[in-house]
Amino acid sequence: MQDTGHILFNSFGCGSERRKVLDEQIHSGERSFREVSEEMWGSLDVPFDDGFEVMKEALEIDRDFQTFHKFCIINNIPFNVISAGLKPVLRRVLDHFLGEEDSKHIDIVANDATISTDGSEWKPVWLHDTELGHDKAKSINDWKDDTRLQSDDGTIPMIIFIGDGVSDLPAAREADVLFARRGLRLEEYCIENGLPYIPFDTFADIQREVIKIAKKDEEKTKGRGLPANFNPRANMWRRASSKTAIPAFAMMSPKEEKTFEWPSIFSYMKTPLDGPPLEVPEPAAVAAPAA
Repeated sequence: MQDTGHILFNSFGCGSERRKVLDEQIHSGERSFREVSEEMWGSLDVPFDDGFEVMKEALEIDRDFQTFHKFCIINNIPFNVISAGLKPVLRRVLDHFLGEEDSKHIDIVANDATISTDGSEWKPVWLHDTELGHDKAKSINDWKDDTRLQSDDGTIPMIIFIGDGVSDLPAAREADVLFARRGLRLEEYCIENGLPYIPFDTFADIQREVIKIAKKDEEKTKGRGLPANFNPRANMWRRASSKTAIPAFAMMSPKEEKTFEWPSIFSYMKTPLDGPPLEVPEPAAVAAPAA
């Protein structure tokens, strides 16, 4: 999916040329991500609803994303978005493309925002007091701490992380299994640093691999103790019960490497120890932009 912020900035804010300059300032280290983000969001002058009308016409979604999300719902896989963007924008996008009934299954971990009624002021409310504004690795580590407190038998999750962009790099190291979109910055980073990863082009690729991974983990661990693909660096704990195994995974996916990325996603998957194989839904039709 294209970047939601870029569409707004190009149409109602600083414009594409200034945005490219600001992107380069981040990449060169001249200015922080948070500082540049505040300038970009602050340049907007459009009511939220009017901006979304333009945005939904321009956005395209991976055709297999909706099917993959149905797969997660059917198999009781909690699905959480991690993003450097703004929560109100992301929620509206998910509601539109997935429908509110399916979208409500997704929690969003992102920066909040204050947006004036007339659209003359867009101000990010940063999740973390850092140069990133939202430190995705910290969000994952916070989740680790929470789930560690809830674990009653030492069973920990398999973390599967799906991403592609620059802001995904620190969080990617928290994964047991890493999916990197083929040909983009995260894949380059994995190659440069010798990180094992699985390349992907679409969410259909991811779904096939997740089924294989879950089967392998179940056969090897029976849902207890360390996951089959355990990464000692990640050291992630999972919520557990005597009847439930919980591999975990996270996803990020803008189509291109960009400063403002389409939602990152963090989630964990429950699979019955002695139950049937993971169910695969029929391919879903993607909602077309409203006229």
